[in-house]
Amino acid sequence: MKDFRAYILGLCGKKEGYVVEFKGAKGGFPGSFWDTYSSFANTAGGIIVLGITEKDNVFKMDGLTEDQIYKYKKIFWDNSHDARKVSYCLCQEDDVLVEEDNGAWYLIFKIPRATFDIKPVYLNGDPFHGNTFRRNHEGDYHCSDNEVRLMMADSIILQNPQDSRTFKGIKFEDLDETSIRQYRQVFSDRNVGHAWNILSDKAFLKKIGGYSIDSETGEEAVTLAGVLMFGQDTALTTALPYYFVDYREKLSSNPNIRWTDRVCPDGRWHPNLFQFYSRIYPKLSQALPVPFKLDETGFNRIDDTPAHKSLRESIVNTLCHCRWGMMEGIVIERYPDRLYFSDPGVMLISIDEFYEGGHSICRNPALQTMFRLIGTGDKAGSGADVIKTGWKENGWPDPELKEHFGAYSDRVELTLRLVAVSGQNEKSKETGKETSKESNAEKVKDLMRSNKRITIKEMAEALKISDSGVEKIIRTLRKDGDIRRKGGRFGGEWEVLK
Repeated sequence: MKDFRAYILGLCGKKEGYVVEFKGAKGGFPGSFWDTYSSFANTAGGIIVLGITEKDNVFKMDGLTEDQIYKYKKIFWDNSHDARKVSYCLCQEDDVLVEEDNGAWYLIFKIPRATFDIKPVYLNGDPFHGNTFRRNHEGDYHCSDNEVRLMMADSIILQNPQDSRTFKGIKFEDLDETSIRQYRQVFSDRNVGHAWNILSDKAFLKKIGGYSIDSETGEEAVTLAGVLMFGQDTALTTALPYYFVDYREKLSSNPNIRWTDRVCPDGRWHPNLFQFYSRIYPKLSQALPVPFKLDETGFNRIDDTPAHKSLRESIVNTLCHCRWGMMEGIVIERYPDRLYFSDPGVMLISIDEFYEGGHSICRNPALQTMFRLIGTGDKAGSGADVIKTGWKENGWPDPELKEHFGAYSDRVELTLRLVAVSGQNEKSKETGKETSKESNAEKVKDLMRSNKRITIKEMAEALKISDSGVEKIIRTLRKDGDIRRKGGRFGGEWEVLK
């Protein structure tokens, strides 16, 4: 019996590690199908196969007939469009594949990750009471009511940004005067002659989203963005009882040394985000090489590099995309060979969209604006591009982004490695780099012409490069209009246009 997991991934154009669920269907369309549909939709997507059972990586065909398969296909479409069964139909026609193996038929369903604005995807007309599912390493699990509420809050994040919330119990005087003064000095230095420079502190904070009108009382109040960026320690814990930001350096090889440096709330400083950023950026930037460059005058040294911009963007992304209010906080770590950033919450876009660049939905847009106004965050949608560009210039691998879904805690993790790509010599870094890219791009198109359903893994093996290398080429070809993907978002065929 062939390895159906690898075979199914190949049919669907997905790489290793993608979730595939096999379900027997001898006795009829399985009721558990919809639990898995909901769990894939609310997590990272997945593939459901009807008509094949698996135990200990051994696969067995149910022996379904073609008539049974088309009956099941109709059941799926009827139920997926019935709000009493499932809240949203995610699949397109090309996401449902009918396949046959030695006379035994089976169905493949490619379930996309639901976009943030339609989550949660739930069953039986009620998102609560165990009708919403998510996926972890053990399979499908019932979401708690709190998990459902968090998904609902994310679904309206554009209309109700997290950091626009106001706090009646927090006064303007609870903000840290020193942090405001230092922020305004940086803003003034970057924006000489700006009209906001002559405003009072309170009026200035209104302009940047740190002070607003409470929607219930109509009175002026500090926003969550204002508290996070400028709050004293008591204001921070009043607004967010579990507030914690943590920077750790782990540069020693001695296992008895837990960390070589640490920045976290310890009662000796006001741990708002402006102060936290100001303390950790210089420490993290020490990990970056600084080439000797002069500006156009020939006298002034330029110490800022694309890698420094990437680093700033990574820090700001972590702080601005965080789901504040969770029990676990921000963690940023420096190791000899990598930098690590982690924040609570799930991404509001998919990992594929992050790598493509040009996509951004921020939980905390006022915070994002505050950082951008002082030059420490780029415009919306370009963050991924900025991070990749700086790392690429140093011959370092692309950023590694992961999501962890859990019954009690979700987290996003970004790893930036400080080690050159294996096997990449100086010549390939400089003179041969562009030639190699162009050659591989043409080879990718040739492979697609010969096999429209070829997988990324198959292309990587043929070209003797990594999966991520093929993915990078494909993103460029799609961006340049050379190729496109026909069919559903999670399947279909390649079409070469140029």
